Amino acid sequence: MKSVYTILLLTISNLFMTFAWYGHLQFKKIYWLHGLGLVGVVLISWGLAFFEYVFQVPANRIGFQENGGPFSLFQLKVIQEVISLTVFTLCAVYVFKTDKLGWNHVVGFALLVAAVYVIFRKW
Repeated sequence: MKSVYTILLLTISNLFMTFAWYGHLQFKKIYWLHGLGLVGVVLISWGLAFFEYVFQVPANRIGFQENGGPFSLFQLKVIQEVISLTVFTLCAVYVFKTDKLGWNHVVGFALLVAAVYVIFRKW
């Protein structure tokens, strides 16, 4: 069950991360945020990043082997990267609507899945 909580919390964390890192690029579409300066954008992004950490830190603590979780540090990082790219892709295509998913993206994700296999395999 700890692995499920870890993955769920990392997914929520990455939603906040995606909006903190890239959401401000969409402010021109929101009238009341259109003229916001760089300092305002940074403050909003920091506010979102706070919630990223509210979910990310417990996810890693719950999931880490030395805290009784099922994952090593390397495994946690690879899981986070795959979740991060998945969340980012879904947001870019369906929320921000700035890009289309191409064959090269699919191949890249397949290689990431292969990386997960290599990291998790006991050699």
